[in-house]
Amino acid sequence: MDIQNIRAFLMVSETGSFSRAAEKLFITQPAISKRISTLEFSLDCQLFDRLGKNIQLTQAGEALIPSYQRILDEINESERIISTLRTSVSGHLRFGTSHHIGLHRLPPILRQYTRDFPDVELDIQFMDSEQAAALILKGTIELALITLPDTTGKPFSTLPIWTDPMECVAANDHALSKQKTITRKQLSRHGVLIQSHSTHTRDIIDHALKLDSETKIIMESNYLETIKAMIQNGLGWGVLPESMIDDSLHRLKIKGVKMERHLGILLHASRTLSSPANALLEILKNSK
Repeated sequence: MDIQNIRAFLMVSETGSFSRAAEKLFITQPAISKRISTLEFSLDCQLFDRLGKNIQLTQAGEALIPSYQRILDEINESERIISTLRTSVSGHLRFGTSHHIGLHRLPPILRQYTRDFPDVELDIQFMDSEQAAALILKGTIELALITLPDTTGKPFSTLPIWTDPMECVAANDHALSKQKTITRKQLSRHGVLIQSHSTHTRDIIDHALKLDSETKIIMESNYLETIKAMIQNGLGWGVLPESMIDDSLHRLKIKGVKMERHLGILLHASRTLSSPANALLEILKNSK
């Protein structure tokens, strides 16, 4: 049923005149007459008796006023809600993030977000990139902050936020730390603490260092803080983001090797984001 016809019916009922109703709705009198006629035709009943220049509601017309008014009130309330959503940011935001981003990149972002949007309830879930993609497909989370793959197919879209250079490191007293430059072959003679298989970060490392089956892997983990602690204690060498490297570690110079990954937002291309999610996106874009 056309809502414009209902508005016309209620206005004619209120004013008792087709011409005055037309003026209030900013349309012509023939237009409002047509809307009433269309409504009467769809209901298969007369809503007004035309008594010369006067009109009068029929019994059916009188009966319809309360229900039509409720319909109009509900529509007006719906429009008010949508308008409020466009201008205010509140509600619930559930998103995923990797441990590294959550610990090393997100704190200042979330500090600003919670200050600017105190009415948003955050639900932050730590997860691997692959798990995040699966939950976005299911609609469990709205977006994820992860290590982005080199290529992304439908139905995903990505937005890079940070470039994250990575370097080979070892403890300051490790045997590799005593050499000025190191070859990939020399690396393979020493045990490595490395990110888990089937992750985008591991793919980058394997491609850059040409790691093979002869590489002695001491431990695989997605927790970079754990890898760093093991390297600091001299258990082997490894690859860490530049942002995590401090004086407790020695940067190994590997000739011809450059590693970096891109961190950013993973989205479902067809999903309409909530106002809290859009607000987070704007802060992240401005942090680039």
